[in-house]
Amino acid sequence: MQDLEAHKARITQLEEFINDVLKEDLNRLEKCLNDFNGEVMEYVQLKNTLQTFGEHMPDGYKTQVNIGSNVFMQARVKKMDKILVNVGKELFLEMSMQEAINFSDVRIKILTKQADVVREESVKKRSQIKMALIAISEREKLLQQQDER
Repeated sequence: MQDLEAHKARITQLEEFINDVLKEDLNRLEKCLNDFNGEVMEYVQLKNTLQTFGEHMPDGYKTQVNIGSNVFMQARVKKMDKILVNVGKELFLEMSMQEAINFSDVRIKILTKQADVVREESVKKRSQIKMALIAISEREKLLQQQDER
C-alpha cells in the first residue's frame, strides 16, 4: 500500500516538474527565439532596403516626414552616401551604404548562430518533457499491473 502511495506521489511530482519547470523553460526559450528571429528580420529588411536604394534610387528619393502631432511635410533626400544604423542599445553609428550592408550581413550571421543555440536548447527541453511523460506513463502501467494482482 505504501508502495502504491509512493508511485502516485512520484507521478504527481513528475507532473509538477513538467508543468512548473520544463514547460516554463520551453516558453522562455521560445520567446527568446522569437526575439532573435524578429531582430534577424529587421536586419534583413535593412539590407534589402539599402540594396534597393542603391540600385533603383541612386539620385535620392522624395518622402514625407512627421514633424510632430501627425503633421507631415514633404522632404527630398538627395545625398544617400551615409546612413545612421542602430548598432544596439539605441546607439546609432553613421555608416556608408556598403558598410551598413556589411554590418547587416555580420549581424544576421551572429543572430542566426545565437538562434540556432537557443533552438537546440528548445529541442533538449522538448525531449526532457517527452522523457518525463514516458516515465509517468511507465509508472502508471506499473500501478495498473499492481492493481490487477
